[in-house]
Amino acid sequence: MIRRLLKLGILLVAVAALYVVVTFVQVWQASRRDSARPAQAIIVLGAAQYNGRPSPVLKARLDHAAALYEAKIAPVIVLTGGRAPGDRFTEASAGAGYLTRAGVPSSALQLESQGRNSWQSLAAAARFLRAEHITKVVLVSSPYHSLRVERIADEVGLDGHASPAKDAPDKVTVAHLTHETVAVAVGRIIGFRHLVDLDAKVRQAAGVR
Repeated sequence: MIRRLLKLGILLVAVAALYVVVTFVQVWQASRRDSARPAQAIIVLGAAQYNGRPSPVLKARLDHAAALYEAKIAPVIVLTGGRAPGDRFTEASAGAGYLTRAGVPSSALQLESQGRNSWQSLAAAARFLRAEHITKVVLVSSPYHSLRVERIADEVGLDGHASPAKDAPDKVTVAHLTHETVAVAVGRIIGFRHLVDLDAKVRQAAGVR
């Protein structure tokens, strides 16, 4: 019996290890792939802004979204991202200001300014987009984030394909890929909505805001 349990334990560890390795490869492959295609909307995932000025990471995403818009990939750009404590501007409003100054008409912009993470932002955007019968979207974020945002989009009812901002200054590193591998591996099992709750509990237990 002990020998059988040992063999079972080894088998489970091997299966788990294989699952993690396969997920890592998928995250890495997605980070190198641009899946942009004609869609109904472009969704830009938020990043830091400084008093209304997009951070270099957010600027790279906005520039990429503007290029997709100019290429007529989609007629609408959805800007996401809320306001951190003490901020005067939301990430979405900072992005909107930047794009209008770059020549994108304000009529082509829609804002989701409540989300504090990728799941919240995409879920909120999905609600008003589906009300407008929009489900086919292109997702703009940093390269290493591509697979997770595609899976979240699927979970909230969007047909999303990632087109990462290749010029984003937060280059793909082993640390980024490892973090995303854990997030995707766990999110696939428990659901990405529950992953947000789990992350919040872990942060609270660790005393991290």
